[in-house]
Amino acid sequence: MSPRSARLARLSRSVTFSACHRLHSKSLSDEENLKLFGKCNNPNGHGHNYKVIVTVRGEIDPVSGMVMNLTDLKEYMQAAIMEPLDHKNLDKDVPYFSEVVSTTENVAIFIWDNLQKLLPRGILYKVEVHETEQNVVVYKGEETIVK
Repeated sequence: MSPRSARLARLSRSVTFSACHRLHSKSLSDEENLKLFGKCNNPNGHGHNYKVIVTVRGEIDPVSGMVMNLTDLKEYMQAAIMEPLDHKNLDKDVPYFSEVVSTTENVAIFIWDNLQKLLPRGILYKVEVHETEQNVVVYKGEETIVK
């Protein structure tokens, strides 16, 4: 019998959290913020029920048959997403967003960075953040686009 070659798979898990925020850049005037962000610049903020899908990628372990134990992934997501973000005012309760505009793009980066600290090296493939059913950001860890 010949040995089977390693097989790669992607494993995804989702969570939903609720949070509020205000889109507002300290680099812009109040008028510029209102023009850029519109109703999302409401001084009292607004909220979302965010859905986050985390995808990991790796070899399927020949003994366990898994890329990763889902229970472990659930615990990592609890620590990296739910604990810091659920039922929070992103701008006031999460130190990261005191200097970074709390756009969905930046929420995805925040989640990516938190997961990178917890997951086995090189396994995180994609973070997908659904702000609404129509607005989705996918982040795969890229830092810049080469032009």
